[in-house]
Amino acid sequence: MSENILVINSGSSSVKYQLLDMAKREVLAKGEVEKIGLEGSLVTHEVGGWVEVKGGEICDHFAAFKAILDCFKEFGPDLEKAGVKAVGHRIVQGADVFPGPALIDDAVLQQIWDLSALAPLHNGPAARGIEIMRSLLPGVPQVAVFDTSFFFDLPKEARTYALKKEVAEKYRIYRYGAHGISHRYVGSKVRSMLSEEGKDFCQIVLHLGNGASCSAQVNDKAVETSMRLTPLEGLVMGTRSGDIDPATAVYLLKNSPYTPEGIEKLFNAESGLKGLCGHSDMREVEKLYNAGDPDATLAVKVFCHRIVSYVGAYWAQMGSLQALTFTAGIGEHQAFVRRIVAEKLAPFGVKLDEEKNQSGPKDRIISAEGSSVKVLVIHTDEELSIAEQTLSLVSSL
Repeated sequence: MSENILVINSGSSSVKYQLLDMAKREVLAKGEVEKIGLEGSLVTHEVGGWVEVKGGEICDHFAAFKAILDCFKEFGPDLEKAGVKAVGHRIVQGADVFPGPALIDDAVLQQIWDLSALAPLHNGPAARGIEIMRSLLPGVPQVAVFDTSFFFDLPKEARTYALKKEVAEKYRIYRYGAHGISHRYVGSKVRSMLSEEGKDFCQIVLHLGNGASCSAQVNDKAVETSMRLTPLEGLVMGTRSGDIDPATAVYLLKNSPYTPEGIEKLFNAESGLKGLCGHSDMREVEKLYNAGDPDATLAVKVFCHRIVSYVGAYWAQMGSLQALTFTAGIGEHQAFVRRIVAEKLAPFGVKLDEEKNQSGPKDRIISAEGSSVKVLVIHTDEELSIAEQTLSLVSSL
């Protein structure tokens, strides 16, 4: 029987997908539908080294998923002939409901919809994608894989806000985390490279992209994470503020024209790197930083300052640290960010090999000989992790 898993990551205006042959651990095809419901909609389908691009109006998510299946029929591989063992859906928010991947039925789907209040930009589009794929591929098992599951068993002292207990319980206000699929995958790879049998392995993973988060892991367990109730808290991000005094929202409501919706947009879409220097893409920020632009310089300093603050706190909480890993778009590709962070950690014995920091294999150690901590760059593969978890679940049925 086919070991092919179709992975879906459905957003508000885009859908990314991959078809993976898990027997060979190969990507058979991948693609993305962009600008759903907007002008200039595009479908990009990559198979066998060829990239096919189709334009045309894609008015809603049903049309997007129909376009994806049409691409498989037109450009290959044909899903009916290749076979799809299951479809794995990335879901951002599983809260305290889902400790691991879940086979989707009507009840699970409704719970994903219900949790949209905690991740309105993510869970709603993902749930809609599930509904559509269940209708288009009715005989194929559908599995939900949650970003929050890796952090499900956080220690109570890390999970709990110092908020009135009754309010926290009634409204389920706890630290749930995000990017857990990536943190789990990268942490596992680092352990396989460096851990010694019989010894605890403490590591920090920095998932740095347009969304950014930090996790502390002891062996195979997460013990801390910077994203909390929602993906807003924590590190500075492309357009998100990260940590900010909660009284800021109250202050703006009382003293400015901002509405709750306006504040949500301000914190999530108009802040972070974009709010500080006008650009959310670190590649553009780096160009301005190298040119001496004062706003970009401050943005980079704030970005790295927040990272180092979290690394120091998590290092202290664990009591030791064997590995510090950079992953995701910025973490894997912006050597200057890695250098700045390492320089700020130099008093604790962290040393980089700058030649290895600048270039090398996608998975590599970049720390210098004698560094107190191994520093690594690891390519994250969330789609492979989703496929692995999906296959594991359906194979046990």
